[in-house]
Amino acid sequence: MIFSLSRRASLGCGLALAASFLVGAMEPARADALDDITKAGVIKVGIFEDFPPFASLNASMKIEGYDTEVADKLAAALGVKVELVGITGQNRIPFLTEGKVDLLLSIGYSDERAQVVDYTDAYAPYYIAVMGPKDVDVKDAAGLSGKTIAVNRGTLEDTEVTKVAPADADIQRYSDYSGVISAFLSGQAQLMVVGNDVGATILAQNPAIEPVEKFLLLTSPSQMAVKKGETRLNAALNTALVAMKADGELNDLAVKWLKQPLVEGF
Repeated sequence: MIFSLSRRASLGCGLALAASFLVGAMEPARADALDDITKAGVIKVGIFEDFPPFASLNASMKIEGYDTEVADKLAAALGVKVELVGITGQNRIPFLTEGKVDLLLSIGYSDERAQVVDYTDAYAPYYIAVMGPKDVDVKDAAGLSGKTIAVNRGTLEDTEVTKVAPADADIQRYSDYSGVISAFLSGQAQLMVVGNDVGATILAQNPAIEPVEKFLLLTSPSQMAVKKGETRLNAALNTALVAMKADGELNDLAVKWLKQPLVEGF
């Protein structure tokens, strides 16, 4: 009787193991983003559409800027076309994880984001600063006390100023950079937190206001992000970036749009 039960148990285990192999063989392999992009002939790239000089509408109502040209060159390196998709600070990570875009541009590194996305190498210099009128006395985080500060909700600028701002600082969060800039230029906010590129654009276009950088919050080169685990796509993008740096294409774009060459060794 004991022998019979043992044989039945062995037979049951064998059948279960065989069934598991069969199920595994029948399951399709996990989709690979690079294969999907190549098959579709298109890479969907998420960009901020109001983020000069990285991307903004020109006089012909066409999006142009550093990010759009980088996206074009990356697509060419992959042998596909590019489809630009407008994103916001709030929806960009969900857009990536849900497959609405294959790639995000202009994203700074944070440990929290690294839990859900994979980063490429840096592709643009970037730092975040508090800006304000020349006559507003702010030298450090303590000087934010009692001040109204405009920031793009959900961005690294939002995260960093929230970390250091005193409790009585009034952080006004907007859904895009246009809202941030408008609030600052209209006087609704005394200060704003933006990247060096956006700040340079405002300085150039509004000299009468005399906005100046008060202090730096963070130096964080801009990177690109892909969905977590898409190692082949990440590697292909990094290979394209290395080539763009080596032949001077990326530096040419920096001079054209960021108004300064890349630092040596970038």
